[in-house]
Amino acid sequence: MKLKTSPQARKKWPGLGNEVTARLLTVTRKGKVCHLLTSMTDAMRFPGGEMADLYSHRWEIELGYREIKQTMQLSRLTLRSKKPELVEQELWGVLLAYNLVRYQMIKMAEHLKGYWPNQLSFSESCGMVMRMLMTLQGASPGRIPELMRDLASMGQLVKLPTRRERAFPRVVKERPWKYPTAPKKSQSVA
Repeated sequence: MKLKTSPQARKKWPGLGNEVTARLLTVTRKGKVCHLLTSMTDAMRFPGGEMADLYSHRWEIELGYREIKQTMQLSRLTLRSKKPELVEQELWGVLLAYNLVRYQMIKMAEHLKGYWPNQLSFSESCGMVMRMLMTLQGASPGRIPELMRDLASMGQLVKLPTRRERAFPRVVKERPWKYPTAPKKSQSVA
């Protein structure tokens, strides 16, 4: 299918033409019909079923961003560097720490039958890893492997309840009133 591009989009992206070629995928998941619009038009290279599966996993990626911003950075802007190369270094440090926690979650999930790493609490796992790093400072080198095995076996403590499947249609939110209004007084019946 061909979609016309808006003048605003062409102004923002000068290389954009007057039309964009897109592909509409219609997939049935658990008895529900879902539509996915993509610019990946080659059906041989990008099969519809695989595209729909990948799209359903996008929520995990969004949760990963939230975990970094809210759990690891405590909802604060913690990048303190002024120079671009030092900001980049800080971002790499945050990603390294995130992947360290995720790696430990994989190790914890291996000890739990039927659980995946995304079924464990990131914030609790992050706290466990931080406490372990503090413990390792005073531990003798010979004891470190034992402590790491203990950490990996603590997955039972960070299990999450089963997550409900969510699929909300995209809607335009209602615009709030410009001026707040007082609640109406209830009228009594005499």
